[in-house]
Amino acid sequence: MLFQLALRNVLRQKVRTAMTLAAIIFGVMGLILAGGFVKDTYVQLGEVIIHSQTGHIQLFKKGFLEKGARSPERFLIDKPDALARKVSANPAVDSVMGRIYFSGLLNNGRRDLAIIGEGVEPDKETKLGTFIMITEGRHLSNKDTEGILLGQGVAKTLGLRPGDRVTLVLTATEGATNTLDFEVVGIFQSFSKDFDARAVRIPLAAAQELLQTQGANVMVVALRKTEDTDAVVAALEPQFQGSEYDVRSWHSLSDFYDKTVQLYDRQFGVLQFIILVMVLLSVTNSVNMSVFERQGEFGTMFALGNRSRDVIRLIVVESTIIGFAGALLGLIVGVLAALGISAIGIPMPPPPNANVGYTAYIRLESFTLISSAFVGFIATVLASLLPAYRVTRVQVVDALRQNI
Repeated sequence: MLFQLALRNVLRQKVRTAMTLAAIIFGVMGLILAGGFVKDTYVQLGEVIIHSQTGHIQLFKKGFLEKGARSPERFLIDKPDALARKVSANPAVDSVMGRIYFSGLLNNGRRDLAIIGEGVEPDKETKLGTFIMITEGRHLSNKDTEGILLGQGVAKTLGLRPGDRVTLVLTATEGATNTLDFEVVGIFQSFSKDFDARAVRIPLAAAQELLQTQGANVMVVALRKTEDTDAVVAALEPQFQGSEYDVRSWHSLSDFYDKTVQLYDRQFGVLQFIILVMVLLSVTNSVNMSVFERQGEFGTMFALGNRSRDVIRLIVVESTIIGFAGALLGLIVGVLAALGISAIGIPMPPPPNANVGYTAYIRLESFTLISSAFVGFIATVLASLLPAYRVTRVQVVDALRQNI
């Protein structure tokens, strides 16, 4: 009977109900769109970092992260092939590739430029580096024994194009200075503008020849699916526990990603709070007006012997019905809006210190959908408590006068 009476009251007050529903629907829709946009940013940023820089997982000697940038020769993996075979035994692993880092000078015949370099396995890196854009020329291949790939900034500074010859000068692990001539096969543009301004890539075999070593600094693991990263890390860590190797996932290697996630989490938390307050204020105002207009009705209920808790229960049930309907409609409208926006896409400028813009979408996830609908529903129920309490403080005689 209580539910039927509450439902009749909701349907009887069409204007008030429509206003309250509109506030809830727009609030829930706003949360879905904002949450889906933020989640898509996380996913796209993560994929860019994985497929242009870190891979899914990296293995290296302990201390390499802290000291390897200055002295990479001190943290060489002596038998990278054996380590690659061990890691490749995991069925979630797609490929394992070695990288060796170095610094030196690149000479175009007229001037020198200090560079940071990577010796890579070309074909495997090409498959992994889907977010590395070749602006001129082509990717390195395993056949390019004397090929070099230049960052866009390096090529611009030295005035180089595909087909030009350059000389790479660096210091080997034993302290001797070695040089090797290369042919520019391509110019690349990655996610990081600073990286492109100083970076070059050469075949791993050529880098090992220059550095007079057979080792590698890092073993980069590419997985079949990014979602398997944590599971594979958990499986690899016991295998290397107590050894000289450290296993790190891509998100633990990217300080930029972690800071971006923290920033967006705080922003989305503030947005959720603002929308919650807006829904609360809108619903509270609507319920207040409804209660004020129905004081005579509530006075009659008191005169017939209903208690304060019966009136409070009626108002709360009415708000619960409106809140549930608003949350459900908001969910439907939010999903449709997200699908419509995603079909078009949102052109985004390059992030800070990045080269390339991207197209953002609204990513729909069950947690975002459920939490958004729950916020709209719970805000409506909470908004009804204060007006419901206030109406019970009104004297019965004063309430009945409203019927005159």
